[in-house]
Amino acid sequence: MPIQDDPQKRETANRRNFSFRLNLFFFAAFVLFSVLIVRLAILQFVEGSSLKEVETKNGSIPVLIPPIRGNIYDSGGNQIAYSTSTQSLYYTIEPGPQKQVIANATALAKELLVVFQKYGSSNEVMTLDEIKKNMDLEHKKNPYSVPRRIKSGLTNHEIAVLMGNRDQFPGTDIVEESIRHYDKTSFAVQLVGYLKRYGGGAENNPLYKNRAKTDDSRLKYLQQEDVGFDGLEYMYQDILRGKNGLKTYPVNAASRIIGPPAITKPDKGDNLYLTINREVQTKTEEAIMDQLRYLQTTPTSARQKNAKTGYAVAMEVKTGKVIAMASMPDYDPNIWEGGRIGNDDYDKIKYVLLNGTIYPVIGPYKTKVEENKHPSSVVFLGSTQKPLSVLIGLNEKLFTTSSAWDDKGIFSYGNGGKYEIKNAQNHAYGTLYPWNAIAHSSNPWMAKMVGDALYHKGGDKGVDIWDKYVKQFGLGVSTGSGLPNESNGVIDYFHEREAASSQSALIRASFGQLGRYTTLQLAQYAATLASHGKRMKPQFVNQIEDSEGHVVSKFKPEVLNTITFPKAYWDEIEKGMANVSVPAFNDAPYKVLRKTGTSEQQVSTGIVDNAVFIAYAPAEDPVLAVAVVVPEGGFGANGAAPIARKIFDAYHQAVGLHGVPQNVIRSVKAVGRT
Repeated sequence: MPIQDDPQKRETANRRNFSFRLNLFFFAAFVLFSVLIVRLAILQFVEGSSLKEVETKNGSIPVLIPPIRGNIYDSGGNQIAYSTSTQSLYYTIEPGPQKQVIANATALAKELLVVFQKYGSSNEVMTLDEIKKNMDLEHKKNPYSVPRRIKSGLTNHEIAVLMGNRDQFPGTDIVEESIRHYDKTSFAVQLVGYLKRYGGGAENNPLYKNRAKTDDSRLKYLQQEDVGFDGLEYMYQDILRGKNGLKTYPVNAASRIIGPPAITKPDKGDNLYLTINREVQTKTEEAIMDQLRYLQTTPTSARQKNAKTGYAVAMEVKTGKVIAMASMPDYDPNIWEGGRIGNDDYDKIKYVLLNGTIYPVIGPYKTKVEENKHPSSVVFLGSTQKPLSVLIGLNEKLFTTSSAWDDKGIFSYGNGGKYEIKNAQNHAYGTLYPWNAIAHSSNPWMAKMVGDALYHKGGDKGVDIWDKYVKQFGLGVSTGSGLPNESNGVIDYFHEREAASSQSALIRASFGQLGRYTTLQLAQYAATLASHGKRMKPQFVNQIEDSEGHVVSKFKPEVLNTITFPKAYWDEIEKGMANVSVPAFNDAPYKVLRKTGTSEQQVSTGIVDNAVFIAYAPAEDPVLAVAVVVPEGGFGANGAAPIARKIFDAYHQAVGLHGVPQNVIRSVKAVGRT
């Protein structure tokens, strides 16, 4: 009978198989335990010392500390922009339904308010609304995942309470960082520039694109740091930034911190000492705003209701130092504290954000249709072109200093005299020489004696000859300042040559209607006239010092190019400029060489008049050149010259057109009287 049919035999076989499997299991367990015991013995007696060393050595976690940015000072050593190292409270929105998120954030804000009121500085008391605004629950400043700065400059008591009760303040974190502060008076705001959060869009800027990828941890850009995004803050970013610090925390095998960190302090960036004079800059800004108010409200014929912006640059003739640069109105740059602003704040400042002395800026107009009704800050020279036109005509032998032409108030050209060039208000000045053609600002004289004459001499090449001259004076090319976003201006005479004729291009260019330029270009042009042909690089920094006060580098005047003309040519144009009628300078205690301009510009609603003015003083040995532009300001003598007068006066008082500040002279006289 088969085994499977015999129950007794089948039970015996099953018992035998079970016993075999059980023995096999015990044997396998014995082997595994033996291996484990041997491995433990190896760890204990063979590898124990090395493992003990690893345990003792532990590990470390490096944490980068953002650098402290260098300061920016005016020429007198007063702070314009400065940074402080501080502890800040950040809040990260926790995920969840929006209603719940708002409810949780509101509850947290109330808890924080109690802490701030009880333990914070009495000088910086925050309200509940301010805390909730900084939480940015509607994501106006930051995307969902980006931490929001609630408060900077935490006191030690605030830090202790917040750190000791972390469960009570969910989503918060305390971060050590550098905070940028700016002069409360909005001093030279567009020139100085502003900062933007590196991790909030700045990382896409060409200057910063690869800065977070470096292997040098001290140069690595951090997501939470603020970086220069315009003006000198951007231009001198590498000098101002400094180097990261480093906190190295010791940790055990479980990555738990087991001791105090080793700290390598951040290196503070170098400091900039600017050429900008505080007194002159402040007076320049005030002068522009006062003049805009006057133009908009005066009951006289000088009223210009659309004169809403103004621009001025004061530049030393012999050094190229920019003493004042104002683009008005301006704004408070402290609005950028934290590297971000909301849409509402941006809408308030966007039309004054950029520097109108170097870039096309249009006034406070909300729509493109409205903007098209008004000119930008980059305008035609108008009659301020005429001193250079006369120099070109003299040097090209189109006439001499004794050449005369009868100005009957009109010059005609084209087929059958189709096109007419007239003087303002149809004046006819009679016999004019080069100097009084400048003094009377004769358009027909420039058209006939310069533009038309150069066309008949050079034909189509006359436009190229013209272009070569004006660019040597800085018109239509970079000033060399190095400022970001600087415009080279807009040259229209080449287009006019193609669209109309070379004759038309040269005639219209001769009295300043085919080239639009920035206020800085106009100041450089005026300074080049004043120096008799030395085009200086505009300079904004006197010197750079490290954080210990040691000079790193000093400013040096730089001549970009030199134009050589006979002295008689310079004398001729200066005789004309000395006789330009400008009531604002009638009682000036110094002699000024000047030229007014009324720059006509086509906009969507017709032609508007921009007030333009250039000048330099003192005439016998020029020290300062000034350029002023007031879009839609009317005649240059009325709209722009009064601003320039206040700038020269401010410089005369603070620095001295004759080498000694007038306020020092008055002080000495006052002491003598006592």
